[in-house]
This record gives sequence, structure tokens and C-alpha cells, in this order.
Amino acid sequence: MDIETRYNQALDYLYSFVDYSLKHSSELAKADFNLDRMFALMKSLGDPQTKYPIIHVAGTKGKGSTSALCAAGLMAAGYKTGLYTSPHLLDYVERIQINGEPITHEQLIDLVEEIKPHVAQIEKLTTFEITTALAFMAFAKYGVTAAVFEVGLGGRLDATNVVTPKVSVITSLSYDHMAVLGNTLALIAGEKAGIIKEGVPVVSSPQKDEALQVLLRVASERNSDITLVGRDVGFEFVESSLQGQELRITYYVMRKEPITIHIPLLGKHQIENATTAYTALKTSGIPITDEQIKLGFSQVQWRARFEVARVEPPVIFDSAHNQDSFEKLRETLEEYFPGKKVYLIFGASEDKNIPGMFAEMKPKIQKIIITRADHPRALSVEYISDLAEQAGAEWEALVPVKEALRRALELSSKDGSIVLSAGSMFVTAEVMREWKFLNESTKLE
Repeated sequence: MDIETRYNQALDYLYSFVDYSLKHSSELAKADFNLDRMFALMKSLGDPQTKYPIIHVAGTKGKGSTSALCAAGLMAAGYKTGLYTSPHLLDYVERIQINGEPITHEQLIDLVEEIKPHVAQIEKLTTFEITTALAFMAFAKYGVTAAVFEVGLGGRLDATNVVTPKVSVITSLSYDHMAVLGNTLALIAGEKAGIIKEGVPVVSSPQKDEALQVLLRVASERNSDITLVGRDVGFEFVESSLQGQELRITYYVMRKEPITIHIPLLGKHQIENATTAYTALKTSGIPITDEQIKLGFSQVQWRARFEVARVEPPVIFDSAHNQDSFEKLRETLEEYFPGKKVYLIFGASEDKNIPGMFAEMKPKIQKIIITRADHPRALSVEYISDLAEQAGAEWEALVPVKEALRRALELSSKDGSIVLSAGSMFVTAEVMREWKFLNESTKLE
């Protein structure tokens, strides 16, 4: 049997368990989240999560970028570096990376075969729990010497929260997944603060006061020193272009000279993420120099974060999917493409604040091209169309996603407006796949 057939069988096996990322929010809210199953599975596997130092990252916004930056710094410092993130964009193995490369399909097949007898002993395991265990296993099996784990959902009961990390990191908190995490910032912060461990240092991005008070209280209860970006570590924007941006970081606690860093990630919010990642690395106790961090950060790659796929007329892939991230997206558009309007290719999963997203983006919208990803939680185009109408925005609806992209490109070719995909990672992933196909087709002609 060829590798791709066996790989698809391995994926079928993983998806045969409960996958809450595919469930409606009403089912998510009553899900049986607890860490007992995960601890039992880890014990059965020989606790691979204890074999290497870990940086653990939670948050509403910026946790993926912060995780990628931490991993890039560790790689530049010579560590064989594991990075675990979710969801994937184009291929499942993207979730489990070693030194910036996803594990191979063959490696995933081997890992799945290895884990099957252990999974069979434990009832009610989920797809995400098993995938997280596969990451812990992969990093131990393939000799990783430092790893970064991004929390999937929340923190306190997330499958990744079986680790005792070198540092717990909490990026910017805002409203998302409220059916599960609660409908106030304090409740959401309480769930995220669940990753704080006894005596393990904590690094936090700047937070609204309601969230910060919770983080400070939990850190105090668990005897964890907390370093707050913006208070203990200063940062300032220096300059930017479409090739990246420079920032200056001042670590007040260490009384160090300011350090100037270049990152290819665009948008002012990425300066905050880079400062959080720098602080996490310096707080972790994992040996690393400023020069190594500078080198790593300058080489970081993190797709679909204001990713400019074409400059003229612009095509941009983004992963913004709540009101707060749409505000940051609009500000970044105005910074790099002042005055330009957008054809917004938009789809969304249920439980998202779509009116809030439209309100943030409305000053930039030429037209919304509403579409639907091939995903069980994706909202219908009819539902989103009603909200676009209420928002007073120009819109049209096209399914599947590839037709929405082709229409946006057609409109953009006439007036030079930006083609922007945002609102759903799943839609953006399909847009990226179709964009790649269109470019490859053009090269073949």
C-alpha cells in the first residue's frame, strides 16, 4: 500500500474520534473536558512530555505568532526545536513541526500505529487529545531538545495542559469561544490562567485590567513570578516596510541596553507578540542569547498572518476571526495600503461576532464576497448575507470558495483594490490552496 493511502487511513483513524473543532458550539459547551484521560494516556506512553524543556503558550490573539517566534529563536540557538500548533492550514502534519518543517506523512503513520494500543485502553479520548499526544511522542522520538506548545482552546482543561513548562505565556486576551470559556474577560482569563503552574514563571502580553487582575491573582496563588510586557519590558516601533518591521525592546528588570529586532511579520500587534516571545525566551531559563533571538526572529515564518501573496494589485491572506483581530487587521491595512479598499472574501464559523467584524472593516470594504468553507461549523452564506445587509455593506455570495476568489480577483483587476481573505481560517486555507493552483496553472500555460 502506498504512503498516501496509509496516511489517509491514519487521518481517518484520528477523525474517527470525537473532534470538537468540527462540533457546533452548543455541543462544545456541554463537552466533557477534563485532563484525566490525557494524563492516563501520557502515563501509558511513558510521559514523553517530560523529556525536553517546553514553552507553553495560551491566549486569544497572537498565540500562534508568539509560538512561532519562540520556536524560531530556539532554532537559531541550535536547539532541535518542536512546535505544536492548531489548526493546520493545508496539511494535518503542519500541526507537528521539527526545526520549522512538518513531520512527514510516513512519520505520522508510524506514530499513529504506535499510539493505537495505548488509545484502545482509554475511553472517550478526542481527536485533539490524541494529536497532542502524537506531538509529545514525536518530539521525544526524534530527539527534540526544546519545544513550544500552543494551547488549542482555553488553557485550564486543554489537552496540552499536562506539561510542566519552563515558562507559561499568555498573549492578548479578548472575547472568543464564549460558549465554552465564559462571557466576561475575567472568566476567559481564569480559563487561560489555568496553564500557570506552581513556581513556574509567567509572561503576559499587555492586558485589559479586568483580565490582568485575574492573571496577577492566579500567579500569586501559585507562587509564580509574572513578567508583564508593557510594564516590566518596554517595546517601541522603529520602522516598517512590506519586507518587515523593526522594534526596540527594553528589559527594565534586567537593566539591559535596548535591543533592536527585525521581524518579517507585519502589523503593529506583531511588535507586541515579538516582545512577548523575547521575554518568554529570556524568562524560560533555556540558555539563549540576544543575538540568537535576533537571528531567529528575523527568519520566522508564520503563514496567513497578513501574508502579502501579491503586491500589485494586492492579495492578502489573514487569519483574523473576531472583532478584536479585525480591528488590528484594518489598522495594518491602513498602514501598508493607505486609502485602498478591499474585496473581502469572507466566511465564518458559528459563535463569531460577525456584526463586530463587519463594523471594524466597513471603512475599508469595497464589497464582501461571502462564501462557505467545506467545514461542518461554517455558517451558511444566507445567514452571513443577512448580516452584511444589516451592516449596510455591498455584498455578493459565491460558493465554493474557489469561485469567490476568482470573482474577487476579477473585480480587483478592474480597479486595483485589495483582495483580502479573512474571517475563517478554513476559508483562508481554501483560498490559499486555490491561489497556489491558479499560479501553478498560469506557469504551465
